[in-house]
Amino acid sequence: MKKYIYIALLLLPIVSMAQTIDRSKAPAPGKAPLIQIGNPVKFTLANGMQVFVVKNTKLPRVTASLAFDYDGFAEGDKAGVAEMAGQLLKRGTTTKSKAQLDEAVEFLGGTLSTSSQSAAVSSLKSNFPALMSLMAEVVLKPALANDELEKIRKQTLSAIESNKDDADAISGNVVKKLVYGASHPYGEMMTTKSVNSITINDVKSFLTTYWKPNMAYLVFVGDIEPAVAKALAEKSFGAWVKGTATKQNFAKPVSPSQTYVAIVDRPASVQSVVTIATTVDLLPGSSNVIAGSVMNNILGGGFSGRLFANLREKHAFTYGAYSSLNPSRQVGIFEASASVRNEKTDSSVQELLREINIILNEKVGDTELSRMKNYLSGGFARSLENPATIAGFALKIAQNNLPADYYQKYLTNLAAVDAQKVQDAGKALLNTSKMHIVIVGNAKQISKGLEKYGPIKYFDIEGNEIAAPTEAKADASLTPDVLLQKVVSAVGGSDAIAAIKDIQLKGSASLMGQTLEMSQTIITPGNSVTTMSMGGMAVMKQSVVDGKYSVSQQGMEAPITDDVKEGLDESALLIPELSYLAKGYKLKIVGAEKVDGKDAIDLELTTPSGKVSHRFYDAKTYLLVKTAKSQEVPGRGVVTQQEFYNAYKTINGVQVPTEQLIDMGQLKINVKYTDIKANQGLKTTDLK
Repeated sequence: MKKYIYIALLLLPIVSMAQTIDRSKAPAPGKAPLIQIGNPVKFTLANGMQVFVVKNTKLPRVTASLAFDYDGFAEGDKAGVAEMAGQLLKRGTTTKSKAQLDEAVEFLGGTLSTSSQSAAVSSLKSNFPALMSLMAEVVLKPALANDELEKIRKQTLSAIESNKDDADAISGNVVKKLVYGASHPYGEMMTTKSVNSITINDVKSFLTTYWKPNMAYLVFVGDIEPAVAKALAEKSFGAWVKGTATKQNFAKPVSPSQTYVAIVDRPASVQSVVTIATTVDLLPGSSNVIAGSVMNNILGGGFSGRLFANLREKHAFTYGAYSSLNPSRQVGIFEASASVRNEKTDSSVQELLREINIILNEKVGDTELSRMKNYLSGGFARSLENPATIAGFALKIAQNNLPADYYQKYLTNLAAVDAQKVQDAGKALLNTSKMHIVIVGNAKQISKGLEKYGPIKYFDIEGNEIAAPTEAKADASLTPDVLLQKVVSAVGGSDAIAAIKDIQLKGSASLMGQTLEMSQTIITPGNSVTTMSMGGMAVMKQSVVDGKYSVSQQGMEAPITDDVKEGLDESALLIPELSYLAKGYKLKIVGAEKVDGKDAIDLELTTPSGKVSHRFYDAKTYLLVKTAKSQEVPGRGVVTQQEFYNAYKTINGVQVPTEQLIDMGQLKINVKYTDIKANQGLKTTDLK
């Protein structure tokens, strides 16, 4: 009995303590700890190269990274030379062709990469010395062959051409040029002209000027002893002769005297890419860096940011809205951006500015502040699990001349950030009366109402200021009936159209880097099969044959609605304009717009089921150049699909477009028909 009483008495204090705890309140946070971060072993070679070694034996792997300490370099009319030089380095050495080099790296089971300011290798510990030897050969004895440069040039030019049709890429280029200025290295832009002007001597000059050991850091991370790393560093790069450091000083970009709106007119855009940007005086390690990071993350650092909650969750203008704040030894930058529906461009700019102003003029709440600080501290703690983080910290300390204990004190400094410091950092860095508002979109649809944010200026896709686009206007005397007559006549006339009983088009479709086979067969009256396939297997197929409708993707049948039937019926007509009036379509000329720089008449069509679409006809030739229709897509909102037609070819007296671009925003399909045959005597049984 005494034993049980003794145990009960021991429990009494515990029960009593539990009853005094108020579990409705979160415990007060403890004092932020001073993080103990392991210091890398450091040494400097005789040629000035600084070496860091972070030993980690969890895996038998080693990585070595060579990085050069430059904030940027002006390339001028040779913009792109640095990037192309970085790519060219790993395309062979004086003793190995590209194929031989690639084979040697693969044999060692490693990786080797180069860029304009770095080189890196990684492999198992046992193969690492041999891989280091290859990296040294790439850096010190590159072949720099003309034929390889031409391959890189071709790829670079292809990427530039592709970016001309990418609203996000256009926005990124124009924002940099306007914010930093064309003469600043951060504002330079690769163009077809600059890339075509680059020679092998330009590449050699760049590497000779900027790749020097006394401006380089070599970082080892992994299962390697410091003494072994030192020996490898000496063997690989010890003989590299140091040179005179070439550092350039650039004029500080000037903020605009007032906020203005820069529009890049892209008539094909179904949504606008909106970016509000400004330079910021924010040096790495400066007093506002941590408070500024808290401020930016609360504003738009992710899914929990205010911009996301406002523009997506509250107003449904976009799928996401974010902001970023990046410090730099040259000049930092702040950006807030979102891709929004055309009709909500004005409202989105208003909400972006509103949220920025709120965080500048109103202190953040304790709960929101605490949540963000916890998030950032958690991310910092998790990053320490990666040994490369320690190496990265050491590199940043060296490059930016930070205090040796900067990262050890990070959590302490983060904990000290309060609402006042967040607001002070925002006010010190941001001023909404002196910002660049850059919008890439359809100027005709978005420009109205934007003048209230500041003067409106227009720029081309390379960031050069241009005159405002002239508004296309349709002939006021033109009626839908007359327009359709002109269209039919331009195509070849009703007799020539009626004479084509069947037509078959074969070619290719380019989709997300993949090339597929494309075919379309029409048999009058009203039969059609369109197939997109790869390796003989249909990826997409849609058909209407003898009154039976079908749409399938990767073998899965889609439901057939009245809207789908109307679309398939229209696809089964070589020239659908001949049937609009007979089928009860409502037609209205609603204006005109520029399509590929030419005036096009906008004909609005309303189907018998009430679906609205638009067809655009060249104002001079009356050939179809574009169609557009919008529909509600579950989970995505309203999606607009545009199709562009060009490269017309005469087939049996009828004009047929042989090239077609299907634009669904982020998804684009380029179709080219190279084999077109008419009147082969096809029957509907050939379509089944």
